[in-house]
Amino acid sequence: MSLRPVDGTLSRLIIERAVEQALLEDLGTRGDLTTDSTVSAATQAQATFGARRQGVISGLDVAKAAFHALDPQVVFEPLAADGDRVADGAVVARVSGSARSLLTAERVALNFLCHMSGIATLTRRFADAVSGTHARIVDTRKTTPGLRAFEKYAVRCGGGHNHRSGLYDAILIKDNHIVAAGSVERAIISARMHAGHMVKIEVEVGTLDELAAALKHPIDAVLLDNMSTETLRAAVEMVDGRVLTEASGGVTLDTVRAIAETGVDLISVGGLTHSAPILDLGLDFAPAA
Repeated sequence: MSLRPVDGTLSRLIIERAVEQALLEDLGTRGDLTTDSTVSAATQAQATFGARRQGVISGLDVAKAAFHALDPQVVFEPLAADGDRVADGAVVARVSGSARSLLTAERVALNFLCHMSGIATLTRRFADAVSGTHARIVDTRKTTPGLRAFEKYAVRCGGGHNHRSGLYDAILIKDNHIVAAGSVERAIISARMHAGHMVKIEVEVGTLDELAAALKHPIDAVLLDNMSTETLRAAVEMVDGRVLTEASGGVTLDTVRAIAETGVDLISVGGLTHSAPILDLGLDFAPAA
């Protein structure tokens, strides 16, 4: 079942670079000792990627790239699309070609596909939990080093949205920045002078007094950190639509609905990327003819 087109597909260059590094890590200087010693170079094979539990798919193009990096002759046929919900037992792709190529690329392809689909699946659960409210689920920078683009793409596959991509594309003034700058006023004024007109500024606050202080200055969003639902509701009323409101801190599937019902615009969940379990998928070879 297709959810929606996924916005912002991954760059081919990003995919190829990551896949190449993963294959180099796996193959080292001697290659696939097991496959090369047990399977003839002439052997052809067919295999299917199957879901071993229900979830949301993400990373099919990355899995395809793992095979093509080793052998451009491998045929990869997707039977689902990124963002699709799949049932337990569903076949999501078929692959055929040199048995050696399929076996050698198998783990790299599955590592990306299982990890990204796990993130998409967890994100979908959070997005479904706030369905019908004003709030959107967003990710954070709590990502695996080197895999941020893939993990943030997987969040989009699951119906979530991306926060800033890194330190370079938005300003988020947190509590330690305020301490180091001397005050929230100094931090905001300095940031506004430094930032270009296209750069958004968000300020983290932990109390209503801090929120009131931040709202005296030209900002674009406030991060309402670790507030109770009662305080969040009061904060949303205080902001009164002047800036975006983001709730953050310890959000779980048990609490996210109540947080959304306070009226916040965004709910950031670090666990989408740092704690999502994989979606169990496997590659199963068809019996030899």
